[in-house]
Amino acid sequence: MNEQFSWGSDRIGFRFEWDAGSPVRIVRVRRGAEGFPVHPLPLVEITTADHGSRPAADRLVHTELGTLLRHVSHAESRTERGRVLTLRQAADGVEATVVLELLDDAEAAVRSRVEVRATGDRAVVLRSVASWSMGFTQPGPGDHLAGWERVHGVSDWFGEGRWTRSPLRGDDFPRLSTELAGKDHDPRGHWSITSDGTWSTGRHLPVAGLESAGLAFAWQIEHNGAWRWELGDDLGGAYFSLSGPTDADAAWTKILRPGESFTTVPVTVTAGADFTDAVASLTDFRRAARRPHVDNAAMPVVFNDYMNTLLGDPTTEKLLPLIGAAAEVGAEIFCIDAGWYDDSGDWWPTVGEWQPSTTRFPGGLGEVVDAIRDAGMVPGLWLEPEVIGVRSPMADTLPHEAFLQRHGQRLVEHHRYHLDLRHPAAVAHLDAVVDRLVHDFGVGFFKFDYNIDPGPGTDLDADSIGDGLLEHNRAHLAWLDGVLDRHPGLVVENCSSGAMRMDFAVLSRLAMQSTSDQQEFTKYPPIAAAAPISLLPEQAANWAYPQPGMNEEEAAFCLVTGLLGRFYVSGHLNAMTGAQRRTVAEAIAVAKTLRGPIANGHPHWPTGLPGWTDPWISLGLKAPDGDLVSVWRRGGPDATELRFPHLAGREVTVSTVFPADLPEWKTTWDAAAGVLTVAADAALAARTLRLTADA
Repeated sequence: MNEQFSWGSDRIGFRFEWDAGSPVRIVRVRRGAEGFPVHPLPLVEITTADHGSRPAADRLVHTELGTLLRHVSHAESRTERGRVLTLRQAADGVEATVVLELLDDAEAAVRSRVEVRATGDRAVVLRSVASWSMGFTQPGPGDHLAGWERVHGVSDWFGEGRWTRSPLRGDDFPRLSTELAGKDHDPRGHWSITSDGTWSTGRHLPVAGLESAGLAFAWQIEHNGAWRWELGDDLGGAYFSLSGPTDADAAWTKILRPGESFTTVPVTVTAGADFTDAVASLTDFRRAARRPHVDNAAMPVVFNDYMNTLLGDPTTEKLLPLIGAAAEVGAEIFCIDAGWYDDSGDWWPTVGEWQPSTTRFPGGLGEVVDAIRDAGMVPGLWLEPEVIGVRSPMADTLPHEAFLQRHGQRLVEHHRYHLDLRHPAAVAHLDAVVDRLVHDFGVGFFKFDYNIDPGPGTDLDADSIGDGLLEHNRAHLAWLDGVLDRHPGLVVENCSSGAMRMDFAVLSRLAMQSTSDQQEFTKYPPIAAAAPISLLPEQAANWAYPQPGMNEEEAAFCLVTGLLGRFYVSGHLNAMTGAQRRTVAEAIAVAKTLRGPIANGHPHWPTGLPGWTDPWISLGLKAPDGDLVSVWRRGGPDATELRFPHLAGREVTVSTVFPADLPEWKTTWDAAAGVLTVAADAALAARTLRLTADA
């Protein structure tokens, strides 16, 4: 006899079912009042050395142990932030407990993790443990993949967050007819996306989704190391499964001796009417789950001297004019970027000691920091804490065991060693650096950069190299928590060679994210527009770097790129004319008025998901007091259509938010269709607009 129960909120819910001969499975998902039966799949999927897959396959699902697990108990409890469901199963010396969390301020998102414990008298060798697995298509005969699309993103240095939408049924999922081999012969293939080092978003993104008519899912894997998400189908339907590191992808195995346990990395799943709706629920979750900090709402404007400006060559002579100009246009934080510690002229391999240069700053770094503070701005410094340059004095000072290594040799990547934050000496060194810079110079802002990926991990004091890396990843997060516990007002930017580590594990703790190192301003809009799929709009620091040689439309284009995010400015402001600086000051003043709407808005894409070469690109924010939309034209036709289905049937007033002094674009509103047509005279131009609908 089947047993079942339902759990969730008014916005999302799941029905769990099991019997004496089968594990717990999700058999129905509810979005609001509408329910959808889904292909039943074991909720927990585990592979071990002595329990693999059935049939044999490199999948997260269809595991033998997942099939053997049986319901033991389930219970609900409350925390300060919401409700928690704990569901326990057991089989063959293994106990697996799923912990599901629903936050009160994000009731359309469910966070999941799995705790595995060895309960028998022998060790359990874990090879994979999925944090979440469920079917998403309706059970029964027919082409269950018909009408479903996947939405996913890829990244590269200078090309972060490039998103595509493609149908599931096709070359990746052809009709195979494996049923002809017998009733138990499911397909063995899958479509999986993985990350296997510490650049968690360096190639692919741990955020993705699925969409069909009336139902969509979006998810994020919240880990700063190796992960995997997977799509697949079998004879009964299709599924998605989310995981941290695995043996097959990241050389991860974990030995659980009797009584020991392991907890997977957390993942969060949302459902919506479409992918945009599901991302809106992820946005709510990110706001509810991130670390409380005054900066979450304050969002001060940051000037950074690096991008297309000093490029890692700061000196007193170069910085003082920039400081004056940045204060004049209204910046609130001034960050001195890479190179401030280097006397050699080659800052890359000398990182690690973090003592101010004496040749770059003849009067001392304090002279420059005092100038920043005297100009009314908070001083900031660039830091790449996790690495030690091969020419740094710290390379010979710290113990050998404080570094990631393989077979007794330190890992070297691009002239840097990588600290192992499991080691107390590594943590003590970094704590001393941060505390000294805050105490000695009053630093209130750090840009934490991260420019190397050491690979799958370390074999020192670990069950596997993947196990060593996972424990280091978790130690890194604990170190960040410790820094912010000691310095609760400190604002920290997450930068990682652009956005190579742009995951929610880090971004749940840090204030903002540099979204790219892209230096060609015409290539930045697709990166900026897509960023809120992966992170909060108020965390998305899209560089605005106008230059003295730009014309008015080009400068406005650069500044619009930063407006619907965390405003992040660079450029040779001191070499600009007074009129050019006034334009930058206007953009900064506008950015300050938009902080509230951005911190409460939900992203959407009126011209569709941005393509890398699209001539027209847009990013919209649904905000409480009206819609905001930034629109970029990069050639192509002189007009385009922007879709606002949530405003259909209403009259709308369109106004220009920025720039105020350039020609207004022609706009036409079709209320019945919810479509705004915009036309621009210049082939390269951008505007930020506000749409105010009638009551």
